[in-house]
This record gives sequence, structure tokens and C-alpha cells, in this order.
Amino acid sequence: MDLQRDLQSVWDEYLAAYRNGDAAGCAAVFCRDALLTSPYGPPARGRAQIEALHRQWVGEGGENKQLEMVDFGGADTLAWCLAKFSEGLETGAGISLSVLERHDGRWLIKMCSLNE
Repeated sequence: MDLQRDLQSVWDEYLAAYRNGDAAGCAAVFCRDALLTSPYGPPARGRAQIEALHRQWVGEGGENKQLEMVDFGGADTLAWCLAKFSEGLETGAGISLSVLERHDGRWLIKMCSLNE
């Protein structure tokens, strides 16, 4: 198992969905009971709220969204990831800290905190 490759694949899937305006696809990389906190909107718990929040975000245009995994770690069924993100002039750039859980062999985001 290559943890870096596995975690990067989560971000690649998320980024493709975001750039395509697919809010449901963005939410699909989160656990069912995940928590997303962000200065760009209210806290969102669960895929339905995360999808609703992303519907607003991707509706504003996400084709310029960039993500770069900076650091990561983990073992067994838990991992963490630090990533830089940017999305153009209005949103700017920031750091994301995420905790991921392995579910049926697939990594999903359990908690994500976006920070300016």
C-alpha cells in the first residue's frame, strides 16, 4: 500500500468533481458523518450538508481550483493530510487539514478544516 498515492487519489477525485461543478461528486469523498469547517460557509456535517455547501461553491465556478498535498501520515484505518488550496482572486488561498478513514478499502474524509 502506498499511502501517499492513496491519499492523493482522494484529492484528485475531489478536484475533478469540483472543477466539473459536481457537488455530489465532491461530497462522495467524505464519510457519511463527516464534518467540514470553513471560513467560507457554515460548518457542514454529513454528506447532504457537505453537498449543499459545495453546490454554492462550485456554482461560483471552480475551474481554477488547485490542491497540493503538502504532508501526510497515518496507519491502518486512519490518516491525516495537510494540503494547500487556491481558487483565484475572490477565494484566495489557504491550508486544509483533513483526517481520513479507510472504509471498505477506500479512504474517505472524516473531518476537514479549511483555513485562510
